[in-house]
Amino acid sequence: MNKAIIIEVESLRRASMAGLRERYREVFQEEARSRHREHLFRKIVWRLQALAEGDLSQRARQRAGEIANDADLRIVAPRDFFNLGGESVQTVPSDQSKKRHDPRLPMVGTLLRRTWNGRAILVEVLEKGFRYENRQFTSLSNIASEITGTRWNGYAFFGLMRNTGKPNA
Repeated sequence: MNKAIIIEVESLRRASMAGLRERYREVFQEEARSRHREHLFRKIVWRLQALAEGDLSQRARQRAGEIANDADLRIVAPRDFFNLGGESVQTVPSDQSKKRHDPRLPMVGTLLRRTWNGRAILVEVLEKGFRYENRQFTSLSNIASEITGTRWNGYAFFGLMRNTGKPNA
């Protein structure tokens, strides 16, 4: 790798997320779909090296495509995959559009109570979200952050965490 690329890589290591997204736009001529810092960094560095030292040859690209097309990939599980000790298991497609209820949360309408710095905190569990001081929040973490001024896990803040799978008492 030449010295200019090494210097560029080192400056990218210290770049902000906005800087990485801008550099991605310059290198790939498109917006970055990812917001993962390490992923963007690696893609940019790979592209810079490919531009400086040359990309794959057309022959290598064609061969890689042939290998990928020739792969025998299984799309559906084997017929006896879900056979447990001779007992057949019936599989049913799930409805992915339904959001499952988090078992750590109590029933809708329950009031969660917490004392923080001598102040009583009351939060009502709603069908979709939570109500605190007549405002609706999407998560308990947002409420905990509002109260404390720092980031908190909402379940931990309100004592809803489970230990080793046992229900809260």
